[in-house]
Amino acid sequence: MSKLILFNKPYGVLCQFTGEAGRETLANHISLPGVYAAGRLDTDSEGLLVLTDDGALQARIADPRHKLAKTYLVQVEGIPDEAALARLRAGVDLGDFTTRPCQARLAEEPAWLWPRNPPIRERKAIPTSWLEIVLKEGKNRQVRRMTAKVGFPTLRLLRVRIGEWTLEGLAPGEWREVAVPALPGLAPERPSAVPRKRLPRR
Repeated sequence: MSKLILFNKPYGVLCQFTGEAGRETLANHISLPGVYAAGRLDTDSEGLLVLTDDGALQARIADPRHKLAKTYLVQVEGIPDEAALARLRAGVDLGDFTTRPCQARLAEEPAWLWPRNPPIRERKAIPTSWLEIVLKEGKNRQVRRMTAKVGFPTLRLLRVRIGEWTLEGLAPGEWREVAVPALPGLAPERPSAVPRKRLPRR
């Protein structure tokens, strides 16, 4: 039976199981052999990462053609006005490609938000604000490039949802196994009830 893992990736963790000495990787947190990330998060980004040992499922989740929406909470420098939000929604020309239309709105800082280590670098004279951005694609550092292009650099970035999967109940560094969904082209499997787990820090 295929395995499907939801993991809350902390800041600074490489999105791979091997890496340079002294750098945290997924292996510091996830003890299951044979699972790989379905899509990636930058080292300096946090939040939801889906892993599986099923190659077809991995490709199905990661492939933007299947339009699996990804929701991000983004702390930016400054307070975007409606014109900036409209530019994000319409698609942003980043030079090497133009982003697809997306959802973008101002949001409140979530009450459940954990402290980041290290903290973000804030400038006292410039306020910060939060955005909720929903994409159906995910190119390298796309959200950061989008907000910078419209004049509001990203200070902190968390992915909180992929399709119907969310971070709910997962502290940074925790993971849990969930049922493999019935997706087009994939046979449904029976749900699994495995408690969330966390490896001790090394």
